[in-house]
Formats: sequence, structure tokens, C-alpha cells
Amino acid sequence: MGLFRPSAQDDAFYKLLADSARLGVDAASTLTQMLASGATEREELLPQLKSIEHEADEATHAVIHKVNSSFVTPFDHGDIVELAAALDDCTDALESVGQMVVLYRMDGLMPEVTQQMEVISRMAELTAEAMPRLSTMKELREYWVEINRLENEGDVIYRTLLRDLFGGAVTDPIEVIKHKDIIERLEQAADAFEKVAHRVETIAIKES
Repeated sequence: MGLFRPSAQDDAFYKLLADSARLGVDAASTLTQMLASGATEREELLPQLKSIEHEADEATHAVIHKVNSSFVTPFDHGDIVELAAALDDCTDALESVGQMVVLYRMDGLMPEVTQQMEVISRMAELTAEAMPRLSTMKELREYWVEINRLENEGDVIYRTLLRDLFGGAVTDPIEVIKHKDIIERLEQAADAFEKVAHRVETIAIKES
């Protein structure tokens, strides 16, 4: 392998990225709890979600600091930073949903929102599982193909929710606006996980 064998420093990058992805799983789990809870419980859970989002910010900064202080990185500096930022965007998107659900004081959500959240949670889990595999660049194609499939599934749920919302499932105009915002924010979260998969695919192609 010569002088360019993976080093402990390389391993640190993979660990930092894996830690960041795991925070996305934690955020998805906490948000799932929030969406299934009443207004009071949601307010109690929100600080936990905010704390996870703060940890995600710190994890991103740790990756950027590591990149800036390292002469040799396991793959392109810019790709590492962009991947770290994309992972952080996932947690940010999930935290924004929790913030707005509490702000809106919504009594109940449309049933299909649970399906939307299940898709996002699975995307978060697959993302966390994929990050350590960057060290070998093996078995990553299955990850981004499945993420793409899940995002398409999420799109169908999203369109169904909008159809039902404007078809009379919610009648109060103000409540329609609230529900639409939550549904769209969840769709943005799914999109954020797909963008991570696109980043991983780009890196894998470059390194192949």
C-alpha cells in the first residue's frame, strides 16, 4: 500500500462523519416522539431536539476544523466539508419541524404524516449506517439507491397529504396553512437526506 495507507487521522474523519449522521437518527427519533405527543409533551421534548441540533452544529465545526488542520485527508477537502454540511442540514431540517409544531400549538396532525416521518427515519438510519463504509467505499451503491427509492416514496406521501389537505381533510384556513408548512418541512428533510446520498455517490465515483 506504500505511504498512503489509511491512517489514524483518516479514521478520525470517518468517525466524525458517522457521529454527525448518528445525530440525524437521534433527531428523527425525537421528532417522531414529538409528532405523536400532545402540545405539553412536545414543549418538553423540544429542548432535547434543540440540543441534538446544537451537537450537530458542533460536529460539523469539528469536521471543518479537522480538514483545515490536516495536510492529508482521506478524500478531497471540499467533498468532506460539503458532506459534513449536508449531514448538518438534515438535523437542521428536522429541528425546524419540531420548532414549528410547538409554535403552531397544533392539536393533531394528518395520519399520513406518520408515514412521512417513518420514511425520513429510515433514511436517517441508512445514512448513519453508510458513513463508516466510506473508509472502504464498499456497499455504498445499495445505500444511495435505497435512499432515492425512499425519497420517491416520500414524494408520493407528500403529494397525497397535499391532495387531502386541500380536498377538505382540514377545513379551517389557518390550520390548513399550519399543516401545509409542516408537511413541506418534512419533505425538505427527506430532500436533505437525499442530498447527502448524492454527495456520497459523487465521492464514491471520484474515488473509484
